[in-house]
Amino acid sequence: MKLIFQKILSQLHLFILWCFVIAIIFQNVCGVSLPNNETVPAVIVFGDSIVDPGNNNNISTVIKCNFLPYGRDFAGGNRPTGRFSNGLVPSDIIAAKFGVKKLLPAYLDPKLQLQDLLTGVSFASGGAGYDPLTSKLASVIPLSDQLKMFKEYKNKIKEAVGESRRATIISKSIYILCIGSDDIANTYSQSEIRRAEYDIPSYTDLMISQASTFLQELYRVGARRIGVMGLPVIGCVPSQRTASGGILRTCSDSENQAAILFNIKLFSLIQALKLKFPQAKLVYLDIYTPLLNIIQNPSKYGFVVTDKGCCGTGNVEVCLLCNRYSPNTCSNPSNYVFWDSYHPTEKAYTFLTSMVVDNKIKDFF
Repeated sequence: MKLIFQKILSQLHLFILWCFVIAIIFQNVCGVSLPNNETVPAVIVFGDSIVDPGNNNNISTVIKCNFLPYGRDFAGGNRPTGRFSNGLVPSDIIAAKFGVKKLLPAYLDPKLQLQDLLTGVSFASGGAGYDPLTSKLASVIPLSDQLKMFKEYKNKIKEAVGESRRATIISKSIYILCIGSDDIANTYSQSEIRRAEYDIPSYTDLMISQASTFLQELYRVGARRIGVMGLPVIGCVPSQRTASGGILRTCSDSENQAAILFNIKLFSLIQALKLKFPQAKLVYLDIYTPLLNIIQNPSKYGFVVTDKGCCGTGNVEVCLLCNRYSPNTCSNPSNYVFWDSYHPTEKAYTFLTSMVVDNKIKDFF
């Protein structure tokens, strides 16, 4: 009898532990309470691969990931959707946090339904940038065309539900802009085209000018609750360590300094636009500090590897180079901050999105 009791007690402890783990995960991913019992009709996202749920599947570009091992842990496993991760990406997690839906679909998804449109989509395209040249070099959807698709989206909603309901959806929705990393990591750092014309201060000015144009146009076509993500600690992602970090693959200080400079300018731009458009709720979302925190304190968040991706060697593999034949792909992505050499794992995205968004939600209302 004593032995049976001990076995039951042991199983009970295990059950309690699993409940605790599930509760933590649920808290990080699921919606948080919104101020004043607000409800959000839709989440609408613009940007690059961090928030692209599969738009690039449907355009002619090599910047794709609609094949394994991408999506290895998505919705039960082995479901590559075009998301640049092993599972969810921040656009999904943000939509869940605002209580809208668990997955934010790609606008170009041919299976898109009316209800998908009414509750929000992502127009983001992996490889896009503020600099128009960035999108052109990668043959992906530039910000200007993402905005054109949004205008098309507005017309579709009007045809489906009428002007009154459309006006509510457009004005009450949450808008997220997440873009710019490819400008620094690829167009500027890995190509001589822009370096021949600009130094980093003037190149970040070009990026800010494009950001200002986009945000003002987005406001003009009806957006009011707009969150803008700054640049992450670009120099510490595995690909940039490999390309610019020397034999020890240290973080690339020049790219990190470029990101910091851009973020300072972006914050100032947002403050200026808040004065210009007092009806808008413009929110700066800092991703640089949280990602650096995770990289510098991995054990605090349950990570082991911070300088390599899970896919292949983890040093260079991304997009087509990260495929089912990539040797040495890890068996446990939850140990890794990065999935491939450029994009975080679902677990890292979950922590990051909570750290970036949770304490800013009140600022959207």
